[in-house]
Amino acid sequence: MNLTNAFTSYIANEKLFGKNDRLLLAVSGGVDSVVLCELCHRAGFSFTIAHCNFRLRGAESDRDEAFVKLLAQKYNVDVWCTAFDTEGYAAANKVSIQVVARELRYEWLHSLLSTDSQAPTLLLTAHHADDNTETVLMNIFKGTGMQGLKGILPKQGKLVRPLLFASKKDILGFASQHQLQYVEDSSNHSDKYTRNFFRRQVIPLVHQVIPEAEDNMVNNLQRFREAALLYEQSIQVYKKKLLEHRDNNIEIPVAKLLLQQPLSTIVYELIKDYGFHARQTEDVLSLLHSETGKYTRSATHRILRNRNRLIISPLQEQHDHLVLIEDNADEISFDRGTVILIRKKINGDVDIHGDPATAMLDAQHIRYPLLLRKWKPGDYFYPLGLRKKKKLARFFIDSKLSLNEKEQTWVIESDKKIIWVVGWRIDDRFKITDKTRDLLVIRFKNG
Repeated sequence: MNLTNAFTSYIANEKLFGKNDRLLLAVSGGVDSVVLCELCHRAGFSFTIAHCNFRLRGAESDRDEAFVKLLAQKYNVDVWCTAFDTEGYAAANKVSIQVVARELRYEWLHSLLSTDSQAPTLLLTAHHADDNTETVLMNIFKGTGMQGLKGILPKQGKLVRPLLFASKKDILGFASQHQLQYVEDSSNHSDKYTRNFFRRQVIPLVHQVIPEAEDNMVNNLQRFREAALLYEQSIQVYKKKLLEHRDNNIEIPVAKLLLQQPLSTIVYELIKDYGFHARQTEDVLSLLHSETGKYTRSATHRILRNRNRLIISPLQEQHDHLVLIEDNADEISFDRGTVILIRKKINGDVDIHGDPATAMLDAQHIRYPLLLRKWKPGDYFYPLGLRKKKKLARFFIDSKLSLNEKEQTWVIESDKKIIWVVGWRIDDRFKITDKTRDLLVIRFKNG
């Protein structure tokens, strides 16, 4: 393979960048990044070099930094170097060295990019075909969907990987042919890291049984990328058909969702953008056959079964504007204060008082879970003593509520019917009568 011609062809075919782009090359000093520098130089691209010293290998790390500075002199280009206390950062944040090194590296490299006329605009790394194979195999063993099967992409935003077409063998051959000098990272010979284990143990064993395995994987990756594109197009059709946007919530009609196949895959694709992982798909599937009020949650969102719909809403939105009250709840705190629920049997007359902070309701007509939420335009109820419904907006005007009082008003609803405008008036349909036998008392304590 003529690596230089293949390099320029790959860049053109994938539309990665052109001669007028200003490139920043992430260079470790190893053979991959050294070959990337040489290819960019031979192809006539304008580039500068950046190097991260993670201070993980003592004198060897400093040696690499010195080598990269000499490499920049060879090509007569600018070089940026930085050093990190990687181990200290990892210990302080309780994450692995690998994760920390990656985060620090990319955060710093991207900070060097700019739209300024003199600064680089694209970041290039020297990931190659073998890296891609290792990534996909690790994804498969860890568990993945279509996105993980695509492996490393040639371009993601301002990050470009123009060597994905080339194998490690191709790169080493090019370096030998052109007598390129590079440094060796001693950690590459250790199986301590997962990638190295796959590189040094797993793939060589597969190669013994299937010698053409690596070439096959390169071809497979292209097919996986194309299949993933078709897959994503299909998922967008399902999202358009099933996801209904209402205010800050997403609603999914349960009956319509149950008609879709393959159901499990479709459900996962619908929920994954809201912080849900694949293992939670079963939890959401169970909601399709549950009663109102059941829910599951991710770190950022909750999916609630509400009658014939699933409602996806942000947790912050729920905390501020929506609280679920189960049938066994006796005290609930919310944005404005606390509501206390007391359930009683009635054996005789009930002393009904006019305290607006207390609602006395006929429990026979109440269906759980109750929803405690802020009022919204369009809300209506049947104010106690009236037989006709009234919009809350009109009720507020008639009751001469101030703007601040209106903004701070909450309601409790049962089965989509408002039973109490908290602190103001109950709904006439839930009032106590001479037939009431079960009483629900809700007291509001202003916080």
